[in-house]
Amino acid sequence: MFIQIALGTALILLTVLGTGFSFFVLEKMFAWVNDWLLREPHQPKLMLMLSVTVLWVLGTVTVSVWIWALALWVLGVFLTFEGSMYFSITAFTTLGFGDILLPHKWRLLGGMAAVNGLLNLGLSTAMLVEMLRFVRVNQREARKRKG
Repeated sequence: MFIQIALGTALILLTVLGTGFSFFVLEKMFAWVNDWLLREPHQPKLMLMLSVTVLWVLGTVTVSVWIWALALWVLGVFLTFEGSMYFSITAFTTLGFGDILLPHKWRLLGGMAAVNGLLNLGLSTAMLVEMLRFVRVNQREARKRKG
């Protein structure tokens, strides 16, 4: 039981810290293009930045799922990597079909993967909202200064 908790905690920390660092890099990229974002036309740039952010979020979630799948596969929890990936996706998204289950000695990891997915998806939602707010507020302020 303690090995599962320690391993699950390490995986959660790894993926949450990785997601946080990834969003730090994305924020730096936004700062780098800020002057361009403030010039007209605003709407296409807002849509572009939203699209970039959504793809970035999808990438971070994908990496997190791969980390969980790789850990489960290396531990020998599943015989195939596909089984590990399938379980990781359904657990991480809290979909949980239940057609593939963890062996009894590893079952705590399923709940921890689901908690990790909730945390990462919450962070991702916050990032999307912050990106939209950042771009729109700065664009509105630039428009006021200009006109």
